[in-house]
Formats: sequence, structure tokens, C-alpha cells
Amino acid sequence: MKYIDPHIHMVSRTTDDYQRMAQSGCVAITEPAFWAGFDRSSAQGFYDYFQQLTAYEPKRAAQFGIQHFTWLCINPKEADDPGFAREVVSLIPEFLDKGNVLGIGEIGLNKNTKNELIILEEQIALAAEHNQLVLVHTPHLEDKLKGTRLIMDALSASGIEPGRILIDHVEEHTVGEVLDRGFWAGMTLYPDTKVTPQRAADIIEMYGNERIWMNSAGDWGCSDPLAVPKARLEMQRRGHSAATIDKVTFANPQTFLSQSPQFAIRD
Repeated sequence: MKYIDPHIHMVSRTTDDYQRMAQSGCVAITEPAFWAGFDRSSAQGFYDYFQQLTAYEPKRAAQFGIQHFTWLCINPKEADDPGFAREVVSLIPEFLDKGNVLGIGEIGLNKNTKNELIILEEQIALAAEHNQLVLVHTPHLEDKLKGTRLIMDALSASGIEPGRILIDHVEEHTVGEVLDRGFWAGMTLYPDTKVTPQRAADIIEMYGNERIWMNSAGDWGCSDPLAVPKARLEMQRRGHSAATIDKVTFANPQTFLSQSPQFAIRD
């Protein structure tokens, strides 16, 4: 059994988590740029963070045979100050040729504000300019459906092929529209919020297994870095075939991520 966790924030996890993930079959992860647990006070803080994601964290993962890939951005939680956000965005091109960088993400909306939308559009433009994949964060506490629709409209206006965009944190009321518009959909598995492994299995049974994946996110709140293998067990308990389980936890992430020339799973 092997799987990819395509959205997990390992800078918030201990080294023991890498060990447990490897023992559970994880062969690769992708880590989108996100909030540090506090608001950073300068663009230099992001510069150091991008260094951590592209230089240090891959070495920590490699100790356990896990390949580490990343995405770069200023996340929507810190994007409501356009001046500050633009300072951070200006740093990103310097890192795009690092060997483990897959694209721009996780960009999106947090509270669905005008400033967040402006910075979202500018980062979408950056992705288009540099022919990068895009990974999207959809709101949690605010109106998720409204935010998801605003994000999809901005992405559609950019001209980026929908098949090169993953819209994450989908739930039952958003996944259908995301898939219908040609985007990829990510289900984030949390013990209390977002989607549980049981709900994720329900969604696959309702919407199928095309252009959809599961991830653990594993960030600063209550989360579980072993959520993906637990979802595999839930699907197995329900009688799903090994091929279907492997498709949503390994083959689908591999297919989407392999659109980046930086992504390849070692034998």
C-alpha cells in the first residue's frame, strides 16, 4: 500500500509524524505555503519560509524515504493588506526553479474580502505568466459556496486550463460545481471540521473518482497526518476495490501533479 498526501503542512508537524506516515505507506507529499500560526510581520519572514520549504523540509522528509514537494504564495489569511502581499508575491519568481516547487498555492479566499480577491487575481496572473499549476484554498468560516464561486470565476477569467487547477477543501455543497466546471477537487480530511474520512467516502460514492483526491492538511489546528490511510481503510471496509482506493489516494494525485515537470515519483 502506498499513497500521496498532496496537501499537508509539515512545518507544523514533528519528525515523528514523518516516521508514522512512512510506516503507513506515504511515498510523497506536497506542502502548500500557508499561515505560520501567527501573522508574519515582514516579507523577509516569507523569504525565510520559502527557503524552509525548498531547502530544509525536503531533507527532513527524505530521512524517511518521503519525497517532499511544495507550492509558493502568500496565503489568503495574510493577503488582506495588498501592499504587504505584493512585497511577498514579488519574492516568489526567485524560487520557482527550485527542484521541488510545483506551482502557486494555496491561494484563494479566507473571508471573501475585496483585498483578498485582488491579491488572488494577481497571484493567478503570476501562475499564468510562469505556466504554473495552481492549488486553491476555499473559505472555512465564511461562506464557502460564495467564496468558491468567486474563486472559480476569477480562475476562469485567467485563461488557465481548468485541468491545471486543484480546488481544495471541497465539501458536499461545493464539489459538484467544482467538477462540473472542469477543475480538480481536493477533500481535506479533518477529525472535526471540513470532511471526515467517512464523508469523503460518501462523496466519492456520490460523485465518482475522477479528478478528485484526499489530503490531510495536517496544520496548526486539530488534524491528523494519517487521515489519508484511515480513509483508505474506510473505503476498504465499505467494499471499494483496491483499484478505486489507489486511484483517489495515489493515481489521481500523481496524474495531476505530473503536469509539473518538477514532479516525479522515484521507484
